[in-house]
Amino acid sequence: MKIALMDSGIGLLPAAAAVRRLRPDADLVLSWDPDGMPWGPRTPEDITERAIAVAEAAAAHEPDVLIVACNTASVHSLPAMRARFEPRLPIIGTVPAIKPAASGGGPVAIWATPATTGSAYQRGLIERFADGVTVTEVACPGLADAVHHADETAIEAAIASAAARTPDDVTTVVLGCTNYELVAERIRAAVQRPDRPPLVLHGTAGAVAAQALRRIGVAPAPAAAGDTSLTVLLSGRPATLPDTALSYEEGRFLKSVCPVR
Repeated sequence: MKIALMDSGIGLLPAAAAVRRLRPDADLVLSWDPDGMPWGPRTPEDITERAIAVAEAAAAHEPDVLIVACNTASVHSLPAMRARFEPRLPIIGTVPAIKPAASGGGPVAIWATPATTGSAYQRGLIERFADGVTVTEVACPGLADAVHHADETAIEAAIASAAARTPDDVTTVVLGCTNYELVAERIRAAVQRPDRPPLVLHGTAGAVAAQALRRIGVAPAPAAAGDTSLTVLLSGRPATLPDTALSYEEGRFLKSVCPVR
């Protein structure tokens, strides 16, 4: 079994770690685009072009399924990607977890890249799943790029800026960019108000990992063992996990349990 994940940057690490925990016997292919980072400020057409190129690099390794572990690419590029690869290669998209977040009643804040914030796709999800719930869309310029480069100063500044634009009464935050899951607890600390109930965060890593397995008819088997590999592609070039990925727990976990080949 081989499962591929793609993203503009290292935001694919949480979903990759989730897949590895569900199926330790699966080979992994991680494909991202440091040459084109960040995708958020790009036009939808440019995002789609780069997303397809990154997906093509992963598809060349003949995975059983491809997870688009990028909210921005999923919002703008899923129809084009599915037309390009399916049914030969099943495509699993990642969209903001608005439905489960809204089920708690809110108020809800959606932290996302500028490209995702205000998009017709995200607005459609809000209208469909959060009717009657107060939802605030919070654009987070620079945060995804800062996380990708493990730039501590830029991460702190971007989180502080977004937190200042998040209403005080928010009970739930949707992490609408996969990169944000790598700094989830820092986001929680910035948004949590001392006089409010514990903040609820909604990411997507576990859900997309489980959906990928369902799509190929495979059940979770956390105890499974196998001689597995990790293939890393940086803008199509074979590589190893960069030091920035190892700045995060998920990257260190993947390196420790899955040798790069």
